[in-house]
Order: sequence, then structure tokens, then C-alpha cells
Amino acid sequence: MSTNSPSWDQAVLQPPVCDAWKEIMEEAAYQLASCIVLLGYMGGSGIFGSLYIFGLLAPGYFCYALWGWLSACGLDIFIWNMLLVLACLLQLAHLVYRLRRNTIPEEFDLLYKTLYLPLQVPLEVYKEIVKCCEEQVQSLVRDQNYAVEGKTPIDRLSLLLSGRIRVCQDGQFLHYVFPYQFLDSPEWESLRPSEEGTFQVT
Repeated sequence: MSTNSPSWDQAVLQPPVCDAWKEIMEEAAYQLASCIVLLGYMGGSGIFGSLYIFGLLAPGYFCYALWGWLSACGLDIFIWNMLLVLACLLQLAHLVYRLRRNTIPEEFDLLYKTLYLPLQVPLEVYKEIVKCCEEQVQSLVRDQNYAVEGKTPIDRLSLLLSGRIRVCQDGQFLHYVFPYQFLDSPEWESLRPSEEGTFQVT
């Protein structure tokens, strides 16, 4: 080790004093980087707050890397800041992957907010329920039958998401099924797990 380089004890106990301040300020890249990094650290919590933070830190560190390469001429400044840019980009990719993986179709999201959220069902539990039905949504056109008496098997439990369905027996109107009501709960509940059956009304 060189005898001219100060030891850690000297650096802490007798810090070097600036002989003179620089007369010119650092270039625009350094100033811009400082502003972007400051804004980046003002992000909130949660996944969207993290997206905001890392989305601003990456360009901030990139501006520091440009300053280190073009103005400060420090290879270490450039390399460290490019490593930080890479870390931010990897974190952003991970967050976007998590966000895409955790999304559910719009119909199921609305169903969660309407029925399950008021009952304080955790979102993770709800997602497991959605996986059981394989995220199936069946669309019906006007006057299309959902089930026909004595013919349609009872092999699923369905919930109406929008519109309304008329329930009839022998051509006579009985009642309507409205959104967020089960379409086939009486037939479903009447069967034992090992039994098979068909709808009793159309």
C-alpha cells in the first residue's frame, strides 16, 4: 500500500478539507440524473409504487452513467451506474411479470369487487376459486336457452354476470334471474355429489 494514501483512521478523524470549490457546476446530465433519482424515491408502496420508483431510477442512473463517461471520465462511475440501470430494468421486468400473472379477466374482477370484496375474501383465495372454473365465461344471445328442462345435465354451478334470464316451465314465465344470482343453485343443491341430474325448468 502506498505511504501517500491516507488510512481510514485519518480519513475519519482528520477529513481532508477542500482547498477551493470548483468554479463551474457539473454538466446537465448530472443535474438531470439527480432530479430524476429524487423523483424516483418519492414513489409509494405496492406494486405500482415499485413500478414508479424503478421506472424513474433506471433513467436516473443512466444519466449518471453518461455523466461518468462523458464528463467525469470515470470508468468506475460509468460501470457502477450501468450495473444499477441493469438492476432496475431486471426489477421492472419482474414487476411487470408479476402484474401480468396476477391479472384476472374483467368480468371476474368486477365479480370480485361486487360479491367477494364486501365479504372480505382475500384476492388470492378468490383467484383459486376462479382457477377451478378455468375462467370460463359463456355468452348468450337474446332468446338463447341456457338450459332445457329434462335435457341439460347439471354439471356446473353458474352465476349470471350481466343482463337477465327468464325462467319458464312448460312455456309459462316463472321469474327472472338477475346479475350476480346463481342460475342453477336449486338443481345443484338438490343433488348429492355422486348423483347426476337434469334441469327441471328451462
